[in-house]
Amino acid sequence: MKANQLFIFMLFFLTVHMFGQDVLPLNIAPENVKPLFSLTNASLQKNLEKELNLNSNWKSLIQQNKMAVGLVDLSNPKLTKYASINGNHMMYAASLPKISILLAAMDAIENGELIETAEVTNDMKLMISKSDNHAATRMIDRVGYEKIESVMTSKKYALYDEEEGGGLWVGKRYGGGGDTNREPLLNLSHAATADQVCRYYYLLANGKLVNENRSKQMLDIMENPALHHKFVNTLDQIAPNARLFRKSGSWKNFHADSILVWGKDPKRRYILVALIDNENGEQIIRNLVKPIEKALKKATQKT
Repeated sequence: MKANQLFIFMLFFLTVHMFGQDVLPLNIAPENVKPLFSLTNASLQKNLEKELNLNSNWKSLIQQNKMAVGLVDLSNPKLTKYASINGNHMMYAASLPKISILLAAMDAIENGELIETAEVTNDMKLMISKSDNHAATRMIDRVGYEKIESVMTSKKYALYDEEEGGGLWVGKRYGGGGDTNREPLLNLSHAATADQVCRYYYLLANGKLVNENRSKQMLDIMENPALHHKFVNTLDQIAPNARLFRKSGSWKNFHADSILVWGKDPKRRYILVALIDNENGEQIIRNLVKPIEKALKKATQKT
């Protein structure tokens, strides 16, 4: 091996083994990437419930199944912790499920079913960063409902599972018109559960959506969102230097947001998902961030 090749190899080795937990996608041993539901943590669950129930309005919404929250603590990727409230309760999620189109498209590109043109790449970015409905509809037409459904329900991902309350689903163009393919449980056109959206981000963070290279490409598309409302509005104030990977959605009373927060301090590394059925949902989502970070801090102090 030539000297320059040896240097590159050693640099790669050191990056993986010394900084593997500081880069995305995470480079950790496969045995440490476990089914998310098996990572439910009693302390985190208790503190999440306590923080949310302190707000009487939120407590009422939770009891009515009009508020669902999922939380993944990534401060130590080898010891990931999960907690949720109404996690398997499926709700209309507006534009948030566009992440399903993104995954289906990446899967199609990887399998040679879709050509990765400049137009396709640009539409994927517009669909996620700016939540552009026209770009999303063009992507739906390119990949098709059948492809989206097959990826979401595949054994590899199981991001929509009827036995687990449903999950991520896109069965209607954004903007009206054309055929539909609504999900079978509640007949929703754009659906999500907090559990399954958290799983999506968890697999993404660990490079398990399609493969590591495609996961990295998806992370690049989802980083630096153009819309600064909901979770991002608060994080812009309290963590302006954190990396944010995000997709949200709103329609009428339905408000949804999902985010992977990757701060310089490992204590501020987490996945947060919220689905709200309330006219004040956008503000509720903004106000969730600080109590969530309190729950994370308290759970960390007890472990």
